[in-house]
Amino acid sequence: MADVSHPRGDITSHPDASEMRARYERVIGGRDVPLVDGPVFLLGLYCAASPWILHYTTSQPDLATHNLIMGIAIGVLALGFTATPGRMYGLSWAICAMGTWMIISPWIVGSSPDTGVALNSIIIGALAVTLGAVCALTANRSGGGRM
Repeated sequence: MADVSHPRGDITSHPDASEMRARYERVIGGRDVPLVDGPVFLLGLYCAASPWILHYTTSQPDLATHNLIMGIAIGVLALGFTATPGRMYGLSWAICAMGTWMIISPWIVGSSPDTGVALNSIIIGALAVTLGAVCALTANRSGGGRM
């Protein structure tokens, strides 16, 4: 009986190894930012839920609605980064702008925010600016931000 088992091991001797490597690179698309998609989504989720978590929906109703809308927008961008990274990473800088807006929004949208509300928005904004910059700089460096 003939031995038809194939030894497992190094694939570099496979005749199609270079083609498989090139195909893998095309599928991955040079993405170096997949670990940032999750934290950006979680940040958007927290931003949307934070008025109910910190219980300022009655004292700052305008800011509660604002955070809900901003959180949904950040979450949608994060889902877009995951679904179509080649097209969406050009919008990474938008998260930086949204983060900057989150930092100043308690005093523009809200009415006399207390320290907890202001600190919450500042932390969310700073994280958004940082994560957006990481996405944008990494995408630009790896070429993932090109359309």
